Amino acid sequence: MKIYTKTGDKGTTALFGGTRVPKHHIRIESYGTVDELNSHLGLIRDQDIHQNYKDLIVHIQDRLFTVGAILATDPEKAILKNGKARLNIPKISEENINLLEKEMDSMNDALPPMTHFVLPGGHQTVSFCHIARCVCRRAERLATALNDMQPIDPKALMYLNRLSDYLFVLARKLSYDLQANEIKWIPEKE
Repeated sequence: MKIYTKTGDKGTTALFGGTRVPKHHIRIESYGTVDELNSHLGLIRDQDIHQNYKDLIVHIQDRLFTVGAILATDPEKAILKNGKARLNIPKISEENINLLEKEMDSMNDALPPMTHFVLPGGHQTVSFCHIARCVCRRAERLATALNDMQPIDPKALMYLNRLSDYLFVLARKLSYDLQANEIKWIPEKE
């Protein structure tokens, strides 16, 4: 299979189902941002962190491919003529969302209470988590804007929302694990 098809040379691309849309279409922006997030997670996974974090990140990356596939599917062509779903893959489930919540609760139990906002940084790995969190929030904003135009699977939206929270808690936990300096944001006085 060739990687280049030349079909996008005029600024359009195909969704699952064949519908062609401009490459700047919000649906493309949405799943493209999810892809960008997935790449940032790969960068976090490549760091010297505990294997449990790496294993969960692989699982999250798998789920993000599902979110991307959901976003890349033309809703008008989501069901085939035989009545079956075009996407023959496991969807985002309540269990996927609950897993993120469980992991956040577990990490939070090991952390000192948060009394202030924290400035991103302190260690390169922590910074990668904060960048991924910001990209996840952007993916969520784009997906919710798309949802206003053409409804998408609500669990995909919930997953993105929970994932950005998870990445924040992971950044804090990695700061703790790596003994990085977590700088509180205390507004300057006038």
